[in-house]
Amino acid sequence: MGRIPGNSNHGNDRIHVVRSALMYEGKQHLQFFAGIAAETVGAHNICMHLQTIPPGGSGKAHKHNHHETAIYVIKGKVGAWYGEGLREFAEAHEGEFIYIPASMPHMPINLSQTEPAEVVLARTDPREQESTVLLPDLEEDRRAAPIPDS
Repeated sequence: MGRIPGNSNHGNDRIHVVRSALMYEGKQHLQFFAGIAAETVGAHNICMHLQTIPPGGSGKAHKHNHHETAIYVIKGKVGAWYGEGLREFAEAHEGEFIYIPASMPHMPINLSQTEPAEVVLARTDPREQESTVLLPDLEEDRRAAPIPDS
């Protein structure tokens, strides 16, 4: 868990096309399709993956120490509890972008109980699971909290 499947044929002297849909489970308890990362193409400063969040699903509360995250919602409606104590809430719909500052605690959720949500995510950490810090003490209250009206 938490390791991206490797590809030994990478180096920084050529362009790489990642065609396979290697899947892995991150520390956040979400499934990722491995795309661009240190392990797949030898990236130094970025990772980019696809992620599907199942209907009603959520990730674990976490943060990415010292790394920013950008997300584009391909399909569905996602939300995130974030900030100190996960007291704040943000919602994004298909076609919208999300920015998460470095080291910001957050917990992503799929706001649909019937449809999966699909996102593309990019992070300034080429080994993005290494900077993932789980925050289990923040989770329980948020899982029971009602979603704010948008």
